[in-house]
Amino acid sequence: MSTTSPARIGGWLLAPLAWLLMTLISTTLINIFYTRALFSAHSHQLLADQPAGQVMLWYLSLACAYAMWGYTLWLTVAFFKRRRTVPRHYIIWLLITVLLAVKSFAFAPVTDELAVRQLLFPLLAAAVLAPYFRHSARVKQTFTND
Repeated sequence: MSTTSPARIGGWLLAPLAWLLMTLISTTLINIFYTRALFSAHSHQLLADQPAGQVMLWYLSLACAYAMWGYTLWLTVAFFKRRRTVPRHYIIWLLITVLLAVKSFAFAPVTDELAVRQLLFPLLAAAVLAPYFRHSARVKQTFTND
């Protein structure tokens, strides 16, 4: 009887894993800044001076940042455990990053050059990595755990 273990995380899978880890680090830093602002009296004063719609958008951004951090953390753990659901959730995660970049492009008062730069990498990553995660034999061999 031969037992074959699933393929290890390696090769081209290291690039999506690195991007996932970098996103986890950056969302952690964003959440630290949001949490510091949440407990700052100065921030509360600035929010109190804003219209209710702006305050609601700030809290919506806060909720989105925490949700994205949680989903990224869960996906990172599942990636290392080589869970069977990782390819599908990684594609969903890529689409969410594109949606968040589009949201920044549409609603943030930034220059077009900066917005295109922020939008380019998530679009490129989704265009390359989504088909890879969908069709690659390496991905199918690696993510086999329940």
